[in-house]
Amino acid sequence: MKSNALIRPAWTPATIALMIIGFMLWWPLGLAMLAFILWGDRLEAFRTDVNGATDRVVAGWRRAARSASAPSTGNVAFDAWRDDELKRLAEERRKVEEMREEFDTHMRELRMARDKQEFESFMAARRERKTVEHEKADQTGDLAGGAYAG
Repeated sequence: MKSNALIRPAWTPATIALMIIGFMLWWPLGLAMLAFILWGDRLEAFRTDVNGATDRVVAGWRRAARSASAPSTGNVAFDAWRDDELKRLAEERRKVEEMREEFDTHMRELRMARDKQEFESFMAARRERKTVEHEKADQTGDLAGGAYAG
């Protein structure tokens, strides 16, 4: 089959120019273009093989996931009991997760209250310290002012 495409796996002026430019820019690009020129006609078969292999692997994963989620024992009564128990356990898990979230919220509120109390204590001590320093400055300033006035 003869192809008239500009870029095809053959020694055409376009592919040779792209290979040379590829080597000049970054050698792996030139090497990739050379590989395309030499083995590009096999690319379609390779792609088909890879797609088929990938499809088989994914189908295997899907089968494994279906069988692992609820393998049937053949006993309908046991399978029904097991499904009910799994649902009950899922509900218990949901309740435990809700309780954990509530506890996390409670602990966050306690930390916030403790931090607020510590901050208010710091601010009260700071205000007290500023008041004492201000009073000392006033007393010192009054004495100094009185000495110069006299």
